Amino acid sequence: MSDLEIKDLSKNYGRIRALKNLSLSIEKGSVYGLLGPNGSGKTTTLGIILGIIEPDSGEFIWFEGEYGADYRRKIGAILETPNFYPYMNADENLDIIRHIKKSSESSFDGLLEMVNLAHRRHSNFSTYSLGMKQRLAIAATLVGDPDVLIFDEPTNGLDPQGIVEVREILLKVAETGKTVIMASHLLDEIEKICSHVAILKNGELLAHGPIGQIIHDHPIVEISSDDNENLWQILSQMTGILSITRQNKFLEITLSDSVDIVEFSRLLNQKGIFLTHLVVRKTKLEKEFLTITGQ
Repeated sequence: MSDLEIKDLSKNYGRIRALKNLSLSIEKGSVYGLLGPNGSGKTTTLGIILGIIEPDSGEFIWFEGEYGADYRRKIGAILETPNFYPYMNADENLDIIRHIKKSSESSFDGLLEMVNLAHRRHSNFSTYSLGMKQRLAIAATLVGDPDVLIFDEPTNGLDPQGIVEVREILLKVAETGKTVIMASHLLDEIEKICSHVAILKNGELLAHGPIGQIIHDHPIVEISSDDNENLWQILSQMTGILSITRQNKFLEITLSDSVDIVEFSRLLNQKGIFLTHLVVRKTKLEKEFLTITGQ
């Protein structure tokens, strides 16, 4: 069952193309990351699916139409900077959110424990650090027990400790089984939190699917022998070799995760190939992301 279906969404701001024919299906319970550099169309996409921005063409449907025009009540979202009353404490600000969402919650104990703010619940919002403000915003999205949570650059501007705290909270939220949609320009953030990813650039969808299928971290091996041409021919016929490229005096091969490097070397010896150079290293996820986005 899908929580969100997006079909051929397009949006222009004058001559600037923000989105071009974006189509996605986000399954219930997934943690879906929208990944791309600034200006790639992530925030525009979130604005459209929340009903804040009108698309030029295309359509989207929430919850397979089950809730009709009331779908927004099933969604909690943070877009841009969290806004709360500075002279009110956490409970008072969350109570305003409760009234807006027409929720019947009588206590925010659980929410404040989840975002590690229970010890500061009676402090005014104006006394909070940036990380604490962001954590209160996450708590606000959870008021009313929505089915879907949407976060736009949730760690933007935070210091390293704040980033870790927010990331841990988002992982807790994901473990509850709710659908999470998160936009970020940070590959590391998406890779550590999300189960699925859609990569955008200049408003176009470049790749999408389970994150392990889109962004890999397969071992890369540099090898050479006295006869690299013969080595190339043999490698091209072996299973578990995902790619072969020439790098100066070496051949660079990408191996499947199932390939054991000791067994791999032994098989080459059996075929009469004795390696003069073998170095195993991991791919850089950043490098593959940059390759996908053409940067």
